[in-house]
Amino acid sequence: MIFHKIALVSLILITVLLCTESTQPPFSCNSSNPSTKSYPFCQTSLPIRKRVQDLVSRLTLDEKVSQLVNTAPAIPRLSIPAYEWWSEALHGVSNAGYGIEFTGRIGSATSFPQVILTAASFDAHLWYRIGQVIGKEARAVYNEGQAMGMTFWAPNINIFRDPRWGRGQETPGEDPMVTGKYAVSYVRGIQGDSFEGGKLKNGHLQASACCKHFTAYDLDNWKGVNRFGFDAQVTKQDLADTYQPPFQSCIQEGRASGIMCAYNRVNGVPNCADYNLLTKTARVQWDFHGYITSDCDAVSIMHDDQGYAKLPEDAVADVLKAGMDVNCGSYLKNYTKSAVQQNKLPEASIDRALHNLFTVRMRLGLFNGDPTKQLFSTIGADQVCTQEHQDLALEAARNGIVLLKNSARLLPLSKTKTMSLAVIGPNADAAQTLLGNYAGPPCKSTTPLQALQEYVKNTKYNQGCNAVSCTSVSINEAVSIAKEADFVVLVMGLDQSQERESHDREDLVLPGKQQSLITSVAKTTKKPIVLVLFCGGPVDISFAKHDPKIGSILWAGYPGEAGGLALAQIIFGDHNPGGKLPITWYPKDFIKIPMTDMRMRPEPSKGYPGRTYRFYKGQKVFEFGYGLSYSAYSYDFVSVTKDNLYLNQLSTSPVIESSESVWYISVSEMGRESCEKAKFSAIVGVKNQGDMAGKHPVLLFVRQAKLTSGSPMKQLVGFQSVSLNTGERAEIEFVLSPCEHLSRANEHGLMVIEEGTHSLVVGNKEYTISIAV
Repeated sequence: MIFHKIALVSLILITVLLCTESTQPPFSCNSSNPSTKSYPFCQTSLPIRKRVQDLVSRLTLDEKVSQLVNTAPAIPRLSIPAYEWWSEALHGVSNAGYGIEFTGRIGSATSFPQVILTAASFDAHLWYRIGQVIGKEARAVYNEGQAMGMTFWAPNINIFRDPRWGRGQETPGEDPMVTGKYAVSYVRGIQGDSFEGGKLKNGHLQASACCKHFTAYDLDNWKGVNRFGFDAQVTKQDLADTYQPPFQSCIQEGRASGIMCAYNRVNGVPNCADYNLLTKTARVQWDFHGYITSDCDAVSIMHDDQGYAKLPEDAVADVLKAGMDVNCGSYLKNYTKSAVQQNKLPEASIDRALHNLFTVRMRLGLFNGDPTKQLFSTIGADQVCTQEHQDLALEAARNGIVLLKNSARLLPLSKTKTMSLAVIGPNADAAQTLLGNYAGPPCKSTTPLQALQEYVKNTKYNQGCNAVSCTSVSINEAVSIAKEADFVVLVMGLDQSQERESHDREDLVLPGKQQSLITSVAKTTKKPIVLVLFCGGPVDISFAKHDPKIGSILWAGYPGEAGGLALAQIIFGDHNPGGKLPITWYPKDFIKIPMTDMRMRPEPSKGYPGRTYRFYKGQKVFEFGYGLSYSAYSYDFVSVTKDNLYLNQLSTSPVIESSESVWYISVSEMGRESCEKAKFSAIVGVKNQGDMAGKHPVLLFVRQAKLTSGSPMKQLVGFQSVSLNTGERAEIEFVLSPCEHLSRANEHGLMVIEEGTHSLVVGNKEYTISIAV
């Protein structure tokens, strides 16, 4: 009996010790370990550069090689714990990677709207605040011992070029400036920088952000062409003004500590093996100081799928010489040592990679001793899923949802006069659909059905379809409840079965029999119906746009954990919608254009219409920047500080005449100082003319009167979101740089400023600026 009691006590003690150990965050340089005191890499008084040099110099070749993969093992003799580079935080801390577990005190994290919907708010400060919350919750997960890494592979800042792309939902849309601004805001937020930047320099990180997928990656799996084997043929012109600018902003302004190189090749060269891309462009030209990871197994496919490398050792040598640092996968672990032994790779290339990797780990404070005594140590489980964070998720969903149609002011519905409601559709009560991909377990979730039931107790529900694929419908049952209700809300669209990573769409219409269900219900109702669409990519809903029985249409993207509540608040007027589309909604015939065609510019003679609002010349279902409100807003140009610009005054470099007889100057030859001096201000007045307060994004475009070869038809040059009460007016200042906002990329990929007339455009107001020699 005594033996059993002793055994039981021992078991309890062991269990307590194990639990205590499991909640201890992994770190190096424990001050209670005498062996670490002598290591210079543990001395926080030394510059990180010197600490890293000391650490790397102590490693054997086998130990060095072991650290070149995402799941880096421990180095016991130096008391360095294992580290996992792969964690995800696209729109909230997620367990999609290997680095995060929700099995301890923290079982969930705030799940914000999928990025495409957040982008629709056109509110950079909101994006920053979301990044702040994600960074704080990430640090809390680490402090609770539930993280093996603090490097998060987000944001995804590829351009949403083709509406069929399954991962377009992860991006901020089709505009390179919006995408770049999103990247900067998110990265500064998650890493612990200030909104304006400059607080961090190369100092301590709250968490590490990684901009992906570098570069020209926007096809996953379309008609037998997949992202692993795809060779994207991209012009210098398109690289210069579409594909590269978001990454340049992410690095130069956001100061991201990570980049991920993409699977695909660009003009024959795999991104992860492109020295010009990774080293010359990112590190030298853009001054990047972080680490570069491959996408998962991107090194192996260079040999296995692309045939670019003859031997595995060749692939390893190619990527490390190009400037890549860590491999998501096992290829570098398996073949780096043999590459060195075969004299295909100098050990110095491994050392260079390790310097970048350990620098980031040290910036995260993981080599500073006991994390409970360090910076960010007070962030714990009580700062995850707080009411403040959940309120921000609701705010983001409300401000992103776009009102696409509102005939006869059907919305908002009256809270007092709506006695009965019919809610129909496969997405009406689907909590998982709200989240999109790369989502962790949410703090809580309210579906549209649950939220609408809080407004109208007499609410009847029918799923309508067997699933989002809608291969079978229950039209009679849906019509039956719709006929009896005062109002009907149909919640339709897509989900991850239709668009996701590794799965691009083949068409742009609603799946299966969804359209039949919608039109059948709409024909029978007392009043026009409300149609809600969940989807990341656009859908051709021209039938609904022109059907008078479909009174209102709302696009809700994938709105996150608070999406159902946000929708209900908009439908019943507790929030005035203000979101605007960050993508063009193309007609269904656009699928005739091969998804593999990377050209942005149109080629009318060959029937190629171009892509995105900047270049696409075909019909549109809805335009980029489109979005209604319950209020009307008016604009005026209050002042513009420059009406005329002269090329010979902007630069000391010679003014050149192009082959089209247009005079221009090169932005790169102007220099930073001249570009700064050339900046000018445009002040725009905006007034809420409606009877409801609202948050309204103001979008400022520039349009060139005479388009030269490859010029965009118009270009977004600024956006700001402003809250206005009914009848209130505000003035917004946009600081414009001719180098950035009045330039274009020529066919050689050079940014140039050309003579001619430009118009600043906001709403239906224009202001002319002349550029002369």
